[in-house]
Amino acid sequence: MLILFSAFAAIIPMATYLILIWRFDRYDREPFKLVLTCYFWGAVGAIIFSLIGSFIFSGLLSFLTSSEQQLSHLGTIIVAPFVEEITKGIFLFVIVANRKFDNLTDGIVYGGAIGLGFGMTENFLYFISYGTTVSDWIAIVIIRTLFSAVMHCVATAIFGAFLGNAKFKGKNRFLLSIAGLSIAVFIHFSWNFSVSFQSTAALGFLFLFATVIIFIAAFSASILQEKRMIYEELLPEAQMGTIPTNHLTILSSNARNFPGWVDENIRKVYVRSATTLAFRKKQLRYSKGKSKIYYESDIVNYREFIRNLLSSHGNTDG
Repeated sequence: MLILFSAFAAIIPMATYLILIWRFDRYDREPFKLVLTCYFWGAVGAIIFSLIGSFIFSGLLSFLTSSEQQLSHLGTIIVAPFVEEITKGIFLFVIVANRKFDNLTDGIVYGGAIGLGFGMTENFLYFISYGTTVSDWIAIVIIRTLFSAVMHCVATAIFGAFLGNAKFKGKNRFLLSIAGLSIAVFIHFSWNFSVSFQSTAALGFLFLFATVIIFIAAFSASILQEKRMIYEELLPEAQMGTIPTNHLTILSSNARNFPGWVDENIRKVYVRSATTLAFRKKQLRYSKGKSKIYYESDIVNYREFIRNLLSSHGNTDG
């Protein structure tokens, strides 16, 4: 029964967080299969590699101290933040090459998914290992669900945000990547350090609460930035007749999700196509070589597709 309840307590909250983060990206929502892939990397791959890495580094630290208590503190405060943020972030370097991973918001979603997957498995292991009594089990579930797992989500999401922002920044990519990883490690270190000592535990909760508020604000700002970008990139398209002028504001707002402004049979396809066209135009400005050729071709194809789609359904009036 302990294993069953622990599994439910670990899976359901993290899955709920995952869906909320995915749906919050309302303008260019990522393929859920790719988001799930990130989630499962965090839940399985990152856990396995972090256990291996922690074992190696803890073995090295054992040469510096013979005290089990000191070794435990060093493992929690120094080894865990460094090893776990790297093993979680490895997969971000893999999927950053995917053309769907193209901005700061995408990095937040993919990084957050990895962190939540990691938090799910870690929570489960903690629940079955330390929940020796009902009251202890409940306390651990609450603290880890509301704080520790959220820390994993936020830390890796921030790393992902930096990678998403760095993708089209040329020579600044490396520095932005290092900065993102460093901030993720710092958040993880600060949380682990503060809750490792009773005298600083309250500061740890306050720190994480403030970090989550800043994270939510940054996530919201990135969504608003996408909204402005869609409007600015589609404005020339309205001027050249690719889309009707009266669709411009709708396509860059939440109104695009409601029926009545365009033929309902094409609304979802039209919205996706116009949004992708806007993102491709932005990506083109920061691309070169084969990527530039790809984006140029894709822009031409989407323009033609949108014109034909609207023309075939009598939606060409502006």
